[in-house]
Amino acid sequence: MTVKGNTPSSTHPPLLPTPEVDIFHRLRLLRSRRVGISTYKRLLIEHGTAQNALAALPEVARAAGVQRYDICPEAVIRKEIATGYALGAQLISQDDPDFPQSLLDLPDCPPFLWALGDISLLNRPMIALVGARNASSLGTRMAKSLAANLGEAGYVIVSGLARGVDAAAHHAALATGTIAVQAGGVDVIYPAENADLAASIANTGLRLSEMPIGLQPMARHFPVRNRIISGLSHATVVVEAAAKSGSLITARDALDQGRDVLAVPGHPFDARASGCNMLIRDGATLVRSAQDVIEALTPLAPTQQMLPMDEPATQNSDLRDTSDLHMQILSRLGPSPLAEDQLIRDLKTSAADITPVLLDLELDGQIARQDGGLLARTN
Repeated sequence: MTVKGNTPSSTHPPLLPTPEVDIFHRLRLLRSRRVGISTYKRLLIEHGTAQNALAALPEVARAAGVQRYDICPEAVIRKEIATGYALGAQLISQDDPDFPQSLLDLPDCPPFLWALGDISLLNRPMIALVGARNASSLGTRMAKSLAANLGEAGYVIVSGLARGVDAAAHHAALATGTIAVQAGGVDVIYPAENADLAASIANTGLRLSEMPIGLQPMARHFPVRNRIISGLSHATVVVEAAAKSGSLITARDALDQGRDVLAVPGHPFDARASGCNMLIRDGATLVRSAQDVIEALTPLAPTQQMLPMDEPATQNSDLRDTSDLHMQILSRLGPSPLAEDQLIRDLKTSAADITPVLLDLELDGQIARQDGGLLARTN
Protein backbone atom coordinates (compact mmCIF):
# COMPACT_ATOMS: atom_id res chain seq x y z
CA MET A 1 0.00 0.00 0.00
CA THR A 2 1.23 3.52 -0.79
CA VAL A 3 0.01 6.99 -0.03
CA LYS A 4 -0.46 9.20 -3.07
CA GLY A 5 -0.33 12.97 -3.04
CA ASN A 6 2.04 15.90 -2.70
CA THR A 7 4.34 16.41 0.26
CA PRO A 8 2.72 18.94 2.62
CA SER A 9 4.39 22.33 2.92
CA SER A 10 6.21 23.31 6.10
CA THR A 11 3.50 25.85 6.92
CA HIS A 12 0.79 23.21 7.22
CA PRO A 13 0.44 20.32 9.68
CA PRO A 14 1.19 16.90 8.21
CA LEU A 15 -1.75 15.12 6.65
CA LEU A 16 -3.28 12.29 8.63
CA PRO A 17 -2.82 8.87 7.03
CA THR A 18 -5.76 7.38 5.18
CA PRO A 19 -7.55 4.48 6.93
CA GLU A 20 -5.94 1.96 4.57
CA VAL A 21 -2.44 3.31 5.19
CA ASP A 22 -3.05 3.49 8.94
CA ILE A 23 -4.19 -0.15 9.00
CA PHE A 24 -1.07 -1.13 7.07
CA HIS A 25 1.18 0.62 9.64
CA ARG A 26 -0.75 -0.77 12.61
CA LEU A 27 -0.50 -4.31 11.27
CA ARG A 28 3.21 -3.80 10.65
CA LEU A 29 3.62 -2.58 14.23
CA LEU A 30 1.75 -5.58 15.63
CA ARG A 31 3.78 -8.03 13.52
CA SER A 32 7.12 -6.56 14.60
CA ARG A 33 9.34 -8.59 16.89
CA ARG A 34 8.55 -8.46 20.63
CA VAL A 35 5.41 -6.38 20.09
CA GLY A 36 2.52 -8.12 21.81
CA ILE A 37 -0.97 -6.73 22.31
CA SER A 38 -0.15 -4.77 25.48
CA THR A 39 3.00 -3.26 23.94
CA TYR A 40 1.07 -2.46 20.76
CA LYS A 41 -1.56 -0.54 22.74
CA ARG A 42 1.02 1.28 24.83
CA LEU A 43 3.03 2.38 21.78
CA LEU A 44 -0.09 3.74 20.06
CA ILE A 45 -1.03 5.71 23.17
CA GLU A 46 2.47 7.08 23.65
CA HIS A 47 3.14 8.00 20.01
CA GLY A 48 -0.31 8.85 18.67
CA THR A 49 -0.11 6.94 15.39
CA ALA A 50 1.28 3.61 14.27
CA GLN A 51 3.63 5.38 11.87
CA ASN A 52 5.15 7.37 14.74
CA ALA A 53 5.34 4.25 16.89
CA LEU A 54 7.21 2.39 14.15
CA ALA A 55 9.71 5.21 13.86
CA ALA A 56 10.32 5.10 17.61
CA LEU A 57 10.41 1.31 17.89
CA PRO A 58 14.17 0.76 17.33
CA GLU A 59 14.99 3.25 20.09
CA VAL A 60 12.39 1.66 22.39
CA ALA A 61 14.05 -1.70 21.74
CA ARG A 62 17.53 -0.32 22.47
CA ALA A 63 16.29 1.13 25.76
CA ALA A 64 15.04 -2.36 26.64
CA GLY A 65 18.47 -3.83 25.91
CA VAL A 66 17.71 -5.21 22.42
CA GLN A 67 20.40 -4.35 19.93
CA ARG A 68 20.13 -4.45 16.12
CA TYR A 69 16.34 -4.41 16.19
CA ASP A 70 14.55 -4.70 12.84
CA ILE A 71 10.95 -3.65 12.30
CA CYS A 72 8.74 -6.07 10.41
CA PRO A 73 9.51 -5.40 6.71
CA GLU A 74 6.84 -3.68 4.63
CA ALA A 75 7.06 -6.48 2.07
CA VAL A 76 5.95 -9.01 4.68
CA ILE A 77 2.79 -7.02 5.42
CA ARG A 78 2.08 -6.46 1.73
CA LYS A 79 2.35 -10.20 1.14
CA GLU A 80 0.10 -11.03 4.10
CA ILE A 81 -2.61 -8.62 2.96
CA ALA A 82 -2.40 -9.66 -0.69
CA THR A 83 -2.49 -13.37 0.18
CA GLY A 84 -5.41 -12.89 2.55
CA TYR A 85 -7.44 -10.98 0.01
CA ALA A 86 -6.61 -13.54 -2.68
CA LEU A 87 -8.11 -16.20 -0.41
CA GLY A 88 -11.28 -14.15 -0.11
CA ALA A 89 -10.59 -13.31 3.54
CA GLN A 90 -11.29 -9.95 5.16
CA LEU A 91 -9.03 -8.13 7.61
CA ILE A 92 -11.18 -6.68 10.39
CA SER A 93 -9.75 -4.13 12.81
CA GLN A 94 -11.16 -3.03 16.16
CA ASP A 95 -12.43 0.16 14.53
CA ASP A 96 -14.40 -1.75 11.91
CA PRO A 97 -18.18 -1.96 12.49
CA ASP A 98 -17.98 -5.68 11.65
CA PHE A 99 -15.54 -6.35 14.49
CA PRO A 100 -17.23 -8.53 17.18
CA GLN A 101 -18.38 -6.21 19.95
CA SER A 102 -18.13 -8.99 22.54
CA LEU A 103 -14.33 -8.94 22.23
CA LEU A 104 -13.85 -5.22 22.73
CA ASP A 105 -14.11 -5.38 26.52
CA LEU A 106 -11.28 -7.92 26.78
CA PRO A 107 -7.97 -6.50 28.05
CA ASP A 108 -6.18 -8.64 25.45
CA CYS A 109 -8.64 -8.03 22.62
CA PRO A 110 -6.97 -8.88 19.29
CA PRO A 111 -6.33 -5.68 17.31
CA PHE A 112 -7.03 -7.50 14.02
CA LEU A 113 -8.90 -10.60 12.90
CA TRP A 114 -8.70 -12.36 9.57
CA ALA A 115 -12.21 -13.57 8.66
CA LEU A 116 -13.06 -16.08 5.94
CA GLY A 117 -16.76 -16.62 5.33
CA ASP A 118 -19.97 -14.98 6.52
CA ILE A 119 -19.05 -12.16 8.90
CA SER A 120 -22.73 -11.40 9.60
CA LEU A 121 -22.59 -14.36 12.04
CA LEU A 122 -20.61 -12.11 14.37
CA ASN A 123 -23.77 -10.08 14.97
CA ARG A 124 -25.77 -13.06 16.25
CA PRO A 125 -25.75 -14.56 19.78
CA MET A 126 -23.01 -17.16 20.14
CA ILE A 127 -22.35 -20.16 22.36
CA ALA A 128 -19.01 -21.96 22.56
CA LEU A 129 -18.97 -25.77 22.51
CA VAL A 130 -15.60 -27.30 23.41
CA GLY A 131 -14.30 -30.63 24.61
CA ALA A 132 -11.94 -33.54 24.24
CA ARG A 133 -10.14 -34.31 21.00
CA ASN A 134 -10.24 -38.04 21.82
CA ALA A 135 -13.96 -37.81 22.54
CA SER A 136 -16.03 -40.87 23.38
CA SER A 137 -18.91 -41.89 21.15
CA LEU A 138 -21.31 -40.50 23.77
CA GLY A 139 -19.37 -37.23 23.91
CA THR A 140 -19.50 -36.88 20.14
CA ARG A 141 -23.22 -37.62 20.09
CA MET A 142 -23.85 -35.10 22.87
CA ALA A 143 -21.84 -32.40 21.08
CA LYS A 144 -23.80 -32.93 17.86
CA SER A 145 -27.12 -32.91 19.68
CA LEU A 146 -26.32 -29.71 21.58
CA ALA A 147 -24.96 -27.94 18.48
CA ALA A 148 -27.90 -28.91 16.28
CA ASN A 149 -30.54 -27.89 18.79
CA LEU A 150 -28.85 -24.69 19.92
CA GLY A 151 -28.40 -23.80 16.25
CA GLU A 152 -32.11 -24.33 15.59
CA ALA A 153 -32.79 -22.09 18.57
CA GLY A 154 -30.89 -19.27 16.88
CA TYR A 155 -27.43 -19.53 18.39
CA VAL A 156 -24.19 -19.57 16.40
CA ILE A 157 -21.90 -22.38 17.58
CA VAL A 158 -18.28 -21.36 18.21
CA SER A 159 -15.47 -23.89 18.53
CA GLY A 160 -11.83 -24.52 17.65
CA LEU A 161 -11.87 -26.85 14.61
CA ALA A 162 -10.08 -29.59 16.55
CA ARG A 163 -10.93 -33.27 16.15
CA GLY A 164 -13.46 -34.82 18.51
CA VAL A 165 -16.00 -32.55 20.19
CA ASP A 166 -15.07 -29.44 18.17
CA ALA A 167 -15.47 -31.18 14.81
CA ALA A 168 -18.75 -32.79 15.88
CA ALA A 169 -20.17 -29.43 16.98
CA HIS A 170 -19.13 -27.69 13.75
CA HIS A 171 -20.60 -30.44 11.58
CA ALA A 172 -23.94 -30.32 13.36
CA ALA A 173 -24.16 -26.52 13.12
CA LEU A 174 -23.18 -26.06 9.46
CA ALA A 175 -26.79 -25.46 8.43
CA THR A 176 -27.56 -22.95 11.19
CA GLY A 177 -24.25 -21.10 11.64
CA THR A 178 -20.87 -21.98 13.10
CA ILE A 179 -17.60 -20.13 13.70
CA ALA A 180 -14.20 -21.84 13.86
CA VAL A 181 -11.47 -19.91 15.67
CA GLN A 182 -8.09 -21.15 14.45
CA ALA A 183 -4.77 -21.23 16.28
CA GLY A 184 -2.70 -20.68 13.13
CA GLY A 185 -3.37 -18.60 10.05
CA VAL A 186 -6.93 -18.59 8.79
CA ASP A 187 -5.67 -20.42 5.69
CA VAL A 188 -3.85 -23.17 7.63
CA ILE A 189 -6.01 -26.16 8.51
CA TYR A 190 -5.14 -28.12 11.63
CA PRO A 191 -5.67 -31.02 11.90
CA ALA A 192 -5.44 -31.83 8.20
CA GLU A 193 -8.24 -34.40 8.53
CA ASN A 194 -10.67 -31.50 9.02
CA ALA A 195 -9.87 -29.92 5.64
CA ASP A 196 -13.29 -30.72 4.16
CA LEU A 197 -15.03 -29.46 7.28
CA ALA A 198 -12.99 -26.24 7.19
CA ALA A 199 -13.97 -25.69 3.54
CA SER A 200 -17.64 -26.17 4.43
CA ILE A 201 -17.35 -23.69 7.29
CA ALA A 202 -15.81 -21.11 4.96
CA ASN A 203 -18.77 -21.59 2.58
CA THR A 204 -21.65 -21.43 5.05
CA GLY A 205 -20.08 -20.28 8.31
CA LEU A 206 -17.00 -18.32 9.35
CA ARG A 207 -13.34 -19.01 10.10
CA LEU A 208 -11.44 -16.52 12.27
CA SER A 209 -7.83 -16.02 13.31
CA GLU A 210 -5.76 -13.24 14.80
CA MET A 211 -2.57 -14.84 13.48
CA PRO A 212 -0.76 -13.91 10.26
CA ILE A 213 -1.80 -15.59 7.04
CA GLY A 214 0.22 -18.77 6.52
CA LEU A 215 1.30 -19.22 10.15
CA GLN A 216 1.60 -22.88 11.16
CA PRO A 217 0.12 -23.39 14.66
CA MET A 218 2.39 -24.33 17.55
CA ALA A 219 1.42 -25.58 21.00
CA ARG A 220 1.61 -22.10 22.56
CA HIS A 221 -0.89 -20.68 20.06
CA PHE A 222 -3.81 -22.84 21.21
CA PRO A 223 -4.29 -21.41 24.74
CA VAL A 224 -4.06 -17.90 23.27
CA ARG A 225 -6.71 -18.83 20.68
CA ASN A 226 -9.05 -20.12 23.39
CA ARG A 227 -9.68 -16.66 24.86
CA ILE A 228 -11.27 -15.64 21.54
CA ILE A 229 -13.56 -18.69 21.53
CA SER A 230 -14.86 -17.84 25.00
CA GLY A 231 -14.78 -14.08 24.43
CA LEU A 232 -17.04 -14.27 21.40
CA SER A 233 -19.63 -16.31 23.27
CA HIS A 234 -22.32 -15.59 25.83
CA ALA A 235 -21.44 -18.92 27.44
CA THR A 236 -19.02 -21.82 27.10
CA VAL A 237 -20.34 -25.39 27.27
CA VAL A 238 -17.76 -28.11 28.00
CA VAL A 239 -18.85 -31.53 26.75
CA GLU A 240 -15.88 -33.72 27.72
CA ALA A 241 -12.57 -32.60 29.20
CA ALA A 242 -9.76 -34.16 31.16
CA ALA A 243 -8.55 -32.56 34.38
CA LYS A 244 -5.68 -30.91 32.46
CA SER A 245 -6.92 -29.92 29.04
CA GLY A 246 -7.31 -27.02 26.64
CA SER A 247 -11.06 -27.08 27.21
CA LEU A 248 -10.56 -26.18 30.85
CA ILE A 249 -8.32 -23.31 29.75
CA THR A 250 -11.23 -22.06 27.65
CA ALA A 251 -13.56 -22.44 30.64
CA ARG A 252 -11.18 -20.45 32.85
CA ASP A 253 -10.96 -17.77 30.17
CA ALA A 254 -14.76 -17.60 30.08
CA LEU A 255 -14.94 -17.13 33.85
CA ASP A 256 -12.24 -14.43 33.76
CA GLN A 257 -14.23 -12.68 31.02
CA GLY A 258 -17.46 -12.77 33.01
CA ARG A 259 -19.12 -15.37 30.77
CA ASP A 260 -21.17 -18.34 31.96
CA VAL A 261 -19.65 -21.81 32.06
CA LEU A 262 -21.75 -24.95 31.69
CA ALA A 263 -20.66 -28.58 31.61
CA VAL A 264 -21.99 -32.01 30.68
CA PRO A 265 -21.43 -34.50 33.52
CA GLY A 266 -19.75 -37.84 32.97
CA HIS A 267 -18.92 -41.08 34.73
CA PRO A 268 -16.39 -40.63 37.58
CA PHE A 269 -14.25 -43.47 36.18
CA ASP A 270 -13.91 -41.80 32.76
CA ALA A 271 -10.84 -39.54 32.69
CA ARG A 272 -12.39 -37.60 29.82
CA ALA A 273 -15.19 -36.49 32.15
CA SER A 274 -13.03 -35.48 35.12
CA GLY A 275 -12.69 -31.86 34.01
CA CYS A 276 -16.44 -31.45 33.45
CA ASN A 277 -17.24 -33.01 36.82
CA MET A 278 -14.77 -30.64 38.49
CA LEU A 279 -16.42 -27.65 36.81
CA ILE A 280 -19.86 -28.75 38.02
CA ARG A 281 -18.50 -29.32 41.52
CA ASP A 282 -17.13 -25.77 41.46
CA GLY A 283 -20.43 -24.22 40.38
CA ALA A 284 -20.78 -24.65 36.61
CA THR A 285 -24.34 -25.26 35.38
CA LEU A 286 -25.04 -28.93 34.72
CA VAL A 287 -26.15 -29.61 31.13
CA ARG A 288 -28.34 -32.56 30.10
CA SER A 289 -29.71 -31.06 26.88
CA ALA A 290 -29.78 -27.88 24.84
CA GLN A 291 -32.83 -26.80 26.82
CA ASP A 292 -30.69 -26.58 29.97
CA VAL A 293 -28.35 -24.18 28.16
CA ILE A 294 -31.21 -22.04 26.87
CA GLU A 295 -32.85 -21.85 30.31
CA ALA A 296 -29.55 -20.78 31.88
CA LEU A 297 -29.30 -17.97 29.32
CA THR A 298 -32.96 -16.94 29.26
CA PRO A 299 -32.29 -13.17 29.16
CA LEU A 300 -30.13 -13.64 26.06
CA ALA A 301 -32.05 -16.43 24.33
CA PRO A 302 -33.26 -15.85 20.75
CA THR A 303 -36.99 -16.06 20.05
CA GLN A 304 -36.74 -19.05 17.72
CA GLN A 305 -38.20 -22.30 19.06
CA MET A 306 -36.33 -25.48 19.77
CA LEU A 307 -36.77 -28.32 17.29
CA PRO A 308 -36.83 -32.01 18.28
CA MET A 309 -33.53 -33.64 19.16
CA ASP A 310 -31.60 -35.01 16.20
CA GLU A 311 -30.65 -38.66 15.98
CA PRO A 312 -27.09 -39.28 17.19
CA ALA A 313 -24.37 -39.71 14.60
CA THR A 314 -21.58 -42.24 14.60
CA GLN A 315 -18.14 -41.51 15.97
CA ASN A 316 -15.35 -40.42 13.66
CA SER A 317 -13.58 -43.56 12.44
CA ASP A 318 -10.17 -41.89 12.78
CA LEU A 319 -10.43 -41.58 16.57
CA ARG A 320 -9.46 -45.22 17.25
CA ASP A 321 -6.33 -45.00 15.08
CA THR A 322 -5.34 -41.73 16.77
CA SER A 323 -5.90 -43.21 20.23
CA ASP A 324 -3.73 -46.24 19.35
CA LEU A 325 -0.90 -43.96 18.21
CA HIS A 326 -1.23 -41.94 21.43
CA MET A 327 -0.74 -45.11 23.48
CA GLN A 328 2.21 -46.28 21.36
CA ILE A 329 3.96 -42.94 21.81
CA LEU A 330 3.37 -42.79 25.55
CA SER A 331 4.54 -46.39 26.00
CA ARG A 332 7.92 -45.52 24.43
CA LEU A 333 8.47 -42.25 26.27
CA GLY A 334 9.58 -41.86 29.87
CA PRO A 335 11.22 -39.19 32.04
CA SER A 336 14.49 -39.67 30.12
CA PRO A 337 14.39 -37.68 26.85
CA LEU A 338 14.16 -39.48 23.52
CA ALA A 339 14.95 -37.94 20.13
CA GLU A 340 11.86 -37.37 18.00
CA ASP A 341 13.46 -38.91 14.91
CA GLN A 342 14.31 -42.01 16.95
CA LEU A 343 10.68 -42.24 18.09
CA ILE A 344 9.52 -42.05 14.46
CA ARG A 345 11.88 -44.89 13.52
CA ASP A 346 10.77 -46.99 16.50
CA LEU A 347 7.11 -46.61 15.54
CA LYS A 348 7.82 -47.24 11.84
CA THR A 349 5.65 -44.27 10.88
CA SER A 350 6.12 -40.94 9.11
CA ALA A 351 6.75 -37.47 10.51
CA ALA A 352 3.53 -36.26 8.84
CA ASP A 353 1.50 -38.87 10.75
CA ILE A 354 3.14 -38.46 14.12
CA THR A 355 3.57 -34.67 14.31
CA PRO A 356 -0.10 -33.78 14.91
CA VAL A 357 -0.40 -36.55 17.52
CA LEU A 358 2.69 -35.25 19.34
CA LEU A 359 1.13 -31.78 19.32
CA ASP A 360 -2.07 -33.21 20.84
CA LEU A 361 -0.10 -34.89 23.63
CA GLU A 362 1.91 -31.71 24.22
CA LEU A 363 -1.28 -29.66 24.48
CA ASP A 364 -2.70 -32.18 26.96
CA GLY A 365 0.45 -31.83 29.07
CA GLN A 366 1.36 -35.51 28.70
CA ILE A 367 4.69 -34.89 26.96
CA ALA A 368 7.18 -32.03 26.91
CA ARG A 369 9.58 -30.89 24.23
CA GLN A 370 13.19 -30.16 25.13
CA ASP A 371 16.08 -28.56 23.29
CA GLY A 372 17.61 -30.54 20.47
CA GLY A 373 14.39 -32.19 19.29
CA LEU A 374 14.05 -34.32 22.42
CA LEU A 375 10.76 -35.55 23.91
CA ALA A 376 9.95 -36.74 27.42
CA ARG A 377 6.82 -37.97 29.17
CA THR A 378 5.61 -35.70 31.96
CA ASN A 379 3.64 -38.23 34.02
